[in-house]
Amino acid sequence: MSELMPVLKEPEKKRKGSRKLLAVLFLLFAILLSVLFFNSSISKITTITIEGAQYTSKTDIQSAAGINAGDAYFGVSESKVVNQIKKLKPIQEASVTKSFPGDVKITVKEFPIVAFELSTSGEMSAIMSNGTNVSALSDEFLMDKPVLSGWKVDDPNRGELTKQLGQISAKQLSDLSEIIPDPSKAYPDRIKIYTRTKFEVITAVSLLADKIDALNAVIETQEPGKITMLLADTYVPFNSSDSENMESDQKETTQ
Repeated sequence: MSELMPVLKEPEKKRKGSRKLLAVLFLLFAILLSVLFFNSSISKITTITIEGAQYTSKTDIQSAAGINAGDAYFGVSESKVVNQIKKLKPIQEASVTKSFPGDVKITVKEFPIVAFELSTSGEMSAIMSNGTNVSALSDEFLMDKPVLSGWKVDDPNRGELTKQLGQISAKQLSDLSEIIPDPSKAYPDRIKIYTRTKFEVITAVSLLADKIDALNAVIETQEPGKITMLLADTYVPFNSSDSENMESDQKETTQ
């Protein structure tokens, strides 16, 4: 008597269709969440804080940055915003910090104020180390910065002068009261400086940064007088004889 062979069960087929459906549903769910997120207030810029600006309005800085409350938070490129802000003439440095959710902080550093200038209309403007003129904030700043008088705005020596003043320490700068152009054939960039310590100084824009330490040494040790710092340095006190002053003036005309 022959034995019956057992019936073999066919392996169950994997439900590939159900897996594909789950993947599609998951993808649709992720897309839906993304759409909801990027359309919600949490993905938008809510506050923009600007710090460090004294002579540049916050409105101008934000306009240059090109961002506003309500813009996409993740669409803000820090480097792009910084580059746009630095196009403003008064701005020397800038940084952008983002804090989720929605906070953007802009910090700027302006070029230092090195002098002041009185316009023909009688308005006082502040001059930065890069030559940019901005509205002066208060007359109290005149106590520690020189006033530029008689300069043309497009004079290249004026722009170079502000750069030189930017290299001088605040303490040294505070004694300079007035700077006027005084060109000669030998020194087209020659200037005359009046100090708050009652000295009159003849030098050149190109020599100012190198001569400032020697100038301060004379001012700290001598009585008020006339100082010439060009090819050669000379000092004549105001209480000296007229002949000495005349001799000094004759030497000066050749420099």
